[in-house]
Order: sequence, then structure tokens, then C-alpha cells
Amino acid sequence: MISSKELNIPNQNKLQTICKAISVLDAILSQEWQFRYYSYNKNWSDSEEFFEMRNGSGDQMLILFNQNGCVINGFAHEYPYREKEKLTKNVPVIFDEFIYGEPVNSIGTTFCIWISKDDDKWKIGQVEDFDDNSQEMLAVFDGEPQTYIDWATEYFDECFIETGIPLETVNDIYNGKTLTKKMILTIVDELEDWEQLENDLNEIGYPYHFS
Repeated sequence: MISSKELNIPNQNKLQTICKAISVLDAILSQEWQFRYYSYNKNWSDSEEFFEMRNGSGDQMLILFNQNGCVINGFAHEYPYREKEKLTKNVPVIFDEFIYGEPVNSIGTTFCIWISKDDDKWKIGQVEDFDDNSQEMLAVFDGEPQTYIDWATEYFDECFIETGIPLETVNDIYNGKTLTKKMILTIVDELEDWEQLENDLNEIGYPYHFS
């Protein structure tokens, strides 16, 4: 189990790999960005990369990656309000602009988790209870392709081939294998806009070869 209470989150590099993989899979299953659950931008800034989860009902999770570490901001709209100052207590100054700026400030915070290059342990601020929905939001980071498949099968109902989302292909994407048209067509029967997917993959920073 992964949650703000049980910080069994992979190291920064592994987490980043998973974030890219599930964003690639979402881009294949939904070419319309607004209907995706996961997205990734490798060019958030000159030195930062950004991952976002949004469920369309008000819950969001934003993750910032940079050379100094990584910070996760989660917001579960149906869960109790907590003082952000306590949730972010002792968060490294390098993350202040992200945590206290936009879009995080407008979205809100119900849990905050971070890791810095000087310490390989994930940390949280001052938390009095752990009723924050972090377990559900962070579950996909267990590194198991089947976890994503189980979730996506329900979320993207009928957006994939009749036999289901193939474990082998998802596993290949989790392992960073160069994406090909053949791989994509094991997930969906057809893709409406290949150029759009290329743009998405360039934004994510994931290798592909379609010729």
C-alpha cells in the first residue's frame, strides 16, 4: 500500500518513469486531452518536469520533478480541510514557488509529500490524521502494469480493443521501449490522429518510431 501514511513510493527516477508511462497510455486511449486522467510535460520549465492527475470531479495530484528532487501535491475535494502551513511544514525552499504558487495554490492541498537529492527518503509535513485519499491517488505508483490496466479498463470503457488492454504492451511501455504503431494497435483498433499522438509523446518525452 502507498499513502501519505505508508510512504512506499518508488525513488524519484522510477516514479518519473511510471508517470511518463501512464501518461503515454492515457494519450493512446484518449486523444482528447480533457478526458485524460494522467498527463506529463517534460518542458514545464527550463529545468523542471511536471505530472498531473485529475479525475474530472475535483480531485487533482500535481508532481514536480527537478534536479533537486520531487514534490507531490494532492487535493481530494471531499476530504477534510487542513492547514496548508502544517501539511507543508519543512518542505524544502526549492519547492516553495511550486507549492505556494500557481496552479497549486488555487487547486488546494490535502497532502504534500517530497524527496530531495540530499535525502533519499520521502517526507511529509505535520499531519494529525491521514484521511486524505492519498492511498487511492498514489496506488498507480506501485510499478505494476496490471494496476494501471485494472484502473484503465474501467475508466476508458470500450476505448480499447475487444480483448482488453494487453499486459505485454503496457509492460513494454513501463520499461521505456520505443513506441511503434504495431504496439499502439495492440491497445486500440485504430488511432484517429497520429500527428496528435506524436505531439503528445514529444511533450511527455517518450521515444517513438512510427515510420
